[in-house]
Amino acid sequence: MTAGDRLHGLWQTLQLTSIDVLPIAGILLSFQLLVLRRRIANLPQVLMGFLLVLAGLTFFLEGLERALFPLGKLMAQQLTEPGFIGPRQLAGAATWWHYGWAYLFAFAIGFATTIAEPSLLAVALKASQVSGGSIQPWGLRIAVALGVAIGITLGVFRIVTGTPLHYYIIAGYVLVLAQTWWAPRSIVALAYDSGGVTTSTVTVPLVAALGLGLASHIPGRHPMLDGFGLIAFASLFPIMTVLGYAQLSQWRSRRSKTSAETGEP
Repeated sequence: MTAGDRLHGLWQTLQLTSIDVLPIAGILLSFQLLVLRRRIANLPQVLMGFLLVLAGLTFFLEGLERALFPLGKLMAQQLTEPGFIGPRQLAGAATWWHYGWAYLFAFAIGFATTIAEPSLLAVALKASQVSGGSIQPWGLRIAVALGVAIGITLGVFRIVTGTPLHYYIIAGYVLVLAQTWWAPRSIVALAYDSGGVTTSTVTVPLVAALGLGLASHIPGRHPMLDGFGLIAFASLFPIMTVLGYAQLSQWRSRRSKTSAETGEP
């Protein structure tokens, strides 16, 4: 690909990004000027910020298309190659336990991308401020990252085995409902929001590419039927882990209080 082709692709991405972002800016300006009837404070800074957002989104989307999506598909292809899996796949007899490295990669990439997710960091910092420090940002981030890692690993297992997606989702939400009944009320809303912030700019591209790549290269799987669904796992399981983290913290607090009252170690 020549430099001219790259610039042309970047220009097309900028045009598409502008079409997506301009309506949002139009709504904000309309409400500010027509409904609230107030001038925009620090207009030069706002305009500069808007241009920076537009440029950042353009470069980010172009980077996804050129790097993250191809990388996720490439890793999925390499982890499921017959030469890597072994002679069993060549004979068509590979079973779910022969894809151990794919599960390990799914767990590692799910954990790493979630820890690096900017939206999760913002929510964790706000939760710490609002709770007066009782919710530690790193504790929340690790709990969410573990949930995403476990969810994506289970989602890869579903792709490998070809089992229906709705079995996992229904069972997962039944468990979430049970946890919600027993979890501290102060953590429930945050736990549900934690499932949403994980499916953002960093996690989604790699996870989607991984699922489509696996479904494209595992015998008997179809990208449309089996390749999607990993993002649903990445949204569901963090709710479980955050609620579980809150329940464990509550249990330890009660145990420490009981030990202090009784004088037991």
